[in-house]
Amino acid sequence: MKKISILVVDDEQAQLQSISGFLSRRDYGIFTAENGKEAFEILKNNLVDIILTDYRMPEWDGLQLLKNVKQFNPEIEVIVMTAFGSIEDAVTLLKEGAYDYITKPIELDELESILSRVKERKELIRENKILKQQLAEKFEYDEIITQSSKMEDILNTSARVANSKATCLIRGESGTGKELIAKAIHHLSPLKDKPFVVVNIASLSENLIESELFGHEKGSFTGAITHRIGRFEEADGGTLFIDEIGEIPPYIQVKLLRAIQFNEVQRIGSNKTLKVDVRIIAATNRNLEEMIKQKIFREDLYYRLNVVTINLPPLRERKEDIPKLIETFTKKYAIKNGKDILGLTKEAMDKMMKYDYPGNIRELQNIIERAVILSRTEYIIEEDLPFKSEKRVSSDLLDPLLLEHNYKEKMKAFEKEMLVKVLEQTNGNKSAAARLLGITERHLRSRLQILNMK
Repeated sequence: MKKISILVVDDEQAQLQSISGFLSRRDYGIFTAENGKEAFEILKNNLVDIILTDYRMPEWDGLQLLKNVKQFNPEIEVIVMTAFGSIEDAVTLLKEGAYDYITKPIELDELESILSRVKERKELIRENKILKQQLAEKFEYDEIITQSSKMEDILNTSARVANSKATCLIRGESGTGKELIAKAIHHLSPLKDKPFVVVNIASLSENLIESELFGHEKGSFTGAITHRIGRFEEADGGTLFIDEIGEIPPYIQVKLLRAIQFNEVQRIGSNKTLKVDVRIIAATNRNLEEMIKQKIFREDLYYRLNVVTINLPPLRERKEDIPKLIETFTKKYAIKNGKDILGLTKEAMDKMMKYDYPGNIRELQNIIERAVILSRTEYIIEEDLPFKSEKRVSSDLLDPLLLEHNYKEKMKAFEKEMLVKVLEQTNGNKSAAARLLGITERHLRSRLQILNMK
């Protein structure tokens, strides 16, 4: 990375010389200015990465300089030095886009620590841009939409992992984009021209999982009217993405572990061992560590899968990405449906920003697609969104402290809510939902019928 350049701004000459001298000795490129206006002129004519500015100055103060810098080039990081250190000043500065603030008298070790974090962030952003450029060159990938630092870290890790053949475990809630990250890793890897094969365990009934992964021979079980190769064989030489790996039953986990350890698979009904060369990327939204304690997930398989772990944050923890996601999905579905939608009203955007998205990006995408279809004007309005201002009917029933309803009513409401949540999590797959609940599929279907749930 090129040498970082810092513009130091302070109307006190002694302070200006002390800080600029300290930074020069640490191999930073240094510019100096005695007020905000002078600093802005230097900025316009030179390449500056970081501005370290005093807060109280004649002409423009640090806040005015910060606002103008962010308008001129949002990628320049601004650190503000203040002798006042009030909470109100700090909150104002951070809201306007300051990276951080530091109180006077300046502790040089603290300053160096802040600057190190800025350098790391800039390096991550740079690598993230390279990653996105590589993705764009290799295949269409406009679904990776982010400006959050958490996702920048994840994309950076993905790029590093891609150059190896290490097994990777992607963890995150349903709808956070685990398959997108898996595809990114594959397409940036030396295996990019080889197959990328996806198998979603949650979408399969338990008796089909083994056949789907390893294949079967003709006549090996009822309905096996011909032989078929499994996903391991399909992915030979490339990448196999196993989604919802936590749904694999323990007896199949043994066979999966052997396939990963020895690069060998055996079709159902066959004694022949087949060699395969496959890079495994697995994903889950379940707590595998807790499953290990409950003896329903093998610890040795867990360690084979968990060579590199990528934890995807839920959308509620990266809300800075929501406006860009909304903009992208609005354009996409407006074009798809032949509608001229310019965006969302302020009230509709406010609703979208306040919502927590339990279904994450997938849910946001569905909300926008529905809103575009229902919209009658150039802007999506509040009424086009599926959110209701009133509380859900069952909210009182679910509150254990509100005793207006009897025991049976409350237990029925709780069971319904639980079944709705688990079926949402498994995309309606009853077999996977039953496994999550620790009951048989027959028991689940019986409860759904009794509760009159479709």
